[in-house]
Amino acid sequence: MAQPTLRRELEFSHTTAIVIANMIGTGIFTTTGFLAGDLGRPSLVLGIWVVGAIIAVAGCLCYSELGVNIPKSGGEYIFLREAWGPVWGFLSGWISFFAGFAAPIAAAALAFSAYFAHFFPSFAVTGASANSGAASGWFHTGNGHLLAAGIVAVFSIINIVGLKLAARIQNVITALKLGVLALFLGFAFAVGHGSMAHFSQVTARTSSHSLPAQFAVSLIFVMFGYSGWNAATYVSGEMKTPEKTIPASLVAGTLTVAVFYLLLNMAYVYALPLESMKGVVAIGEASAGALFGLRGGNFFSAIMSVGLLSCVSAMVIAGPRVYFAMAADRCFFPIAARIHPKWGTPMYAIIFQALAAILMILIAQFESLVYYIAFALIFFAALAVAGMIRLRHRAGWRKLGVVNWGYPLAPGLFIVASVWMLIYTVSGQPKESALGLLTIAVGAALYYWKFRPGSQAKA
Repeated sequence: MAQPTLRRELEFSHTTAIVIANMIGTGIFTTTGFLAGDLGRPSLVLGIWVVGAIIAVAGCLCYSELGVNIPKSGGEYIFLREAWGPVWGFLSGWISFFAGFAAPIAAAALAFSAYFAHFFPSFAVTGASANSGAASGWFHTGNGHLLAAGIVAVFSIINIVGLKLAARIQNVITALKLGVLALFLGFAFAVGHGSMAHFSQVTARTSSHSLPAQFAVSLIFVMFGYSGWNAATYVSGEMKTPEKTIPASLVAGTLTVAVFYLLLNMAYVYALPLESMKGVVAIGEASAGALFGLRGGNFFSAIMSVGLLSCVSAMVIAGPRVYFAMAADRCFFPIAARIHPKWGTPMYAIIFQALAAILMILIAQFESLVYYIAFALIFFAALAVAGMIRLRHRAGWRKLGVVNWGYPLAPGLFIVASVWMLIYTVSGQPKESALGLLTIAVGAALYYWKFRPGSQAKA
């Protein structure tokens, strides 16, 4: 009996929705208040999102060339395995399991509970309500954490039942998210109680760093908002025409999100002067309240809830394809390579990811998850782009014209910006950076002990 294989069912609309849904998450709705105090000028607050978009598009172009030449599901795992060898591919997949998908899924699900608590306070994930149902000091089992865990479980079950069903649901909630955001933006500038004068009003900076140094630190948060631009490469093996779909989905999805991000930040500045934004975490909710009154905050919380559900759904789709590819190469637990004979999905890989995300929901703090995620993702994305430069020397490699234009401008820009951000991440968040490095070290030890060819596990 033939072994079941992944089905090539995804088209441009599906994969573009996955990219958009992965990107539009917690970052855009929570970071601008910090940017206001750290940068002090509306032009810089808006400009840094443009810089982030340029870096993300540079990464998209490089990943497009990688994806066209290596059209297999698995993203960075496949790319780094081809460019730098199996150990680096394994480490990329190992980090993806924790920081690339399980932790972001947990963070997005927790953020959904936090915004849901705007309507039903008993679902709060911080404060007294968060711990009201805690069973011990190690676990958070309040209503908000249980709701977040339930969301992960539901989307995982949907994904197991079939990719086509999951992709259709993804399309619907992504379209709903974009439609509601467009509606919010239209009303913000048409009938909102804002002022164009806010765009020329500066405020005293709260940061002690020089402006160039602070720009690099702030860019870390902006790139967290743009994370997910590479999502289509994780499902390349399930695209009908990956050579066309990968570049189109990556670039179209990223540019669409960049436009929304810039317009949203313009709406924030239109609603509030920078002085009133400084240090505000729920900047979207605060801006909506200023524009539309008390009901505006409720409206924006509803938008955020839909957006976060879309983000969870997209990552639940993308992540298991990495572990499936690793298991197929005997670099992960073999059961993760099994495909359900009826539904054609990597069922056990999906289950592993769901369990890891739920565990993080129950034991981790939201803020620590964000910093941990940023360090790991920046490091391996830069390594993948550097790998593209190396792989270009291979015979038969298809060089994309858009990457050739001004080469090595696109990969050079992405790598330099990544190194710049990594340096400031290590200096500014040493604990989270150390945890990221420790995760990599543990992965390396596990590889040489269990998964390296010729190891005891292969005997």
